[in-house]
Amino acid sequence: MLYLKNRKGSQKGYCSLIGLLSLAALLLTGCNKDNTFKNKDITMEAFSDMKAPTFVFDFHQIIQLVNHTAQKEGAVTEADRRVRDYYAQPDAQLLWIDRAGVDHRADSFLSYLHRVGDIGFSEQAFYVDAIERDMQRLRQLQFGENGDDINHVTARLEYHLTKACLRYAYGYRFGFINPSRIFNRLDEEERKEGQPSHVVRYRGLFDVDMDVAPADYHLTVIDKIAHDSIAQYLSAIEPQDKFYRQLKSMLKNDTTAEQRQRILSNMERTRWRLHHPIPDAGKRIIVNIPAYHLYAYGDDTLLHMRIVCGAWKTKTPLLTSEVEWMEVNPQWIIPQSILEKDVVRHAGDSAYFARNKYNIYERATNKQMEIGEVTQGMLLSGKYRVAQQSGDDNSLGRLVFRFKNQFSVFLHYTSTPWVFQREKRSISHGCVRVERPFELAHYVLDQPDEWLLDRIRISMGLRPATDRGRKYLRTHQDEEDHKLIGYVPVKPHVPLYIIYFTLWPDETGTLQTWPDIYGYDRVVMEHLKPYLP
Repeated sequence: MLYLKNRKGSQKGYCSLIGLLSLAALLLTGCNKDNTFKNKDITMEAFSDMKAPTFVFDFHQIIQLVNHTAQKEGAVTEADRRVRDYYAQPDAQLLWIDRAGVDHRADSFLSYLHRVGDIGFSEQAFYVDAIERDMQRLRQLQFGENGDDINHVTARLEYHLTKACLRYAYGYRFGFINPSRIFNRLDEEERKEGQPSHVVRYRGLFDVDMDVAPADYHLTVIDKIAHDSIAQYLSAIEPQDKFYRQLKSMLKNDTTAEQRQRILSNMERTRWRLHHPIPDAGKRIIVNIPAYHLYAYGDDTLLHMRIVCGAWKTKTPLLTSEVEWMEVNPQWIIPQSILEKDVVRHAGDSAYFARNKYNIYERATNKQMEIGEVTQGMLLSGKYRVAQQSGDDNSLGRLVFRFKNQFSVFLHYTSTPWVFQREKRSISHGCVRVERPFELAHYVLDQPDEWLLDRIRISMGLRPATDRGRKYLRTHQDEEDHKLIGYVPVKPHVPLYIIYFTLWPDETGTLQTWPDIYGYDRVVMEHLKPYLP
């Protein structure tokens, strides 16, 4: 027999199986010949002495028990924190349990929990065994074991169902980890002189517009539970990406522990919902850092080339943007971080500045300064910039591709092209060096005319491909350097994605394994630990 006790302690609406059967018997046999129902004034209170305390629901006590458990266990994930906060509210309601016990919603949700092994997660992280045991106890009225009465069993079941459901929904909808929060607090910047010891600054490593859980997302999930649509909702938020399904299928094969970790970490990356996902058609540039490679896709073409990326201490950030313009023969404005690390100690050394073709300018007036007049303190003040003259010796090479980002990084060529022959090419200060810049320039331009391409070639010191270009060189052969063009707009802009996948297709479309050069797979796996076997 199950009974319901309201939150103020009064007992109403007792549902007694024996009582109901008795009432049914009375209905069938209690009529006399004149069809008068003699027991018409009998109420449910007449059976109140049949109730057993073991089978009485006390909502107030159940909520208290759930809240106590949530506070005691603490919060490992964002979902856990929302569960704790929800049941701590004075008006919290049970989500899965009503006067009839636990219904089909729990069964539907449980079917989803049995699938977490398909993505390499542990059922234990979602309390599957505990949920199944307590559902059986509640439905078979198995109370009293180990001191568990109906309220303790119900509270435990309610808590585990809600916690598992929010963990599942948060993870599938937004990813089980927040990459922005993790990667942007990964590498500490070098402490500057005079910086307080308690102040820690980090290098930015991740800037991708993506969905993150709003503060009230748990209320969305709770509403789905309450309105019996949780199964449909969980089905709708499961990633549908083709690459995700491919990785998921790979988990079914026998794999080593290392291969399994690589699959799991890349699956997590595909759960991050980008505001601007990589399109399947049109122009798009993908730079995959672990592959040391750039892929420039068109509707019917693919341009690919080697790249050089940031070193361990100056990692190339992960980002999405658009290539908006190019500069031919650019100056290199040395970033303040590089200035402080590599240049400041040479203040006043005219030979060093001449050898590297560095000039110093006052920012406010753009006045070029005499090298001997500029002290270390002046360079550190931020009021002066150091720029390297354009040309073959320029660190950016002859061509740079510009795109908006908060890290002051870009794609460019280099004055040391031999580095592209190295197997390990993580040596830059953060920018991405591209192996064949002119081909990439041709790719990003929308149907460029031949003279525009030849002006770029000539300005880069390459041979012209048109009669007009060759004629120009003949008539200007006395000139030492030919700078026919500087700023080149890219219209329409070309989407750019700097990504980090250690499992990713090569230029033939074949899935390849790439080295975890920044150790990001290990970082992802560390934060997935709460969900793993």
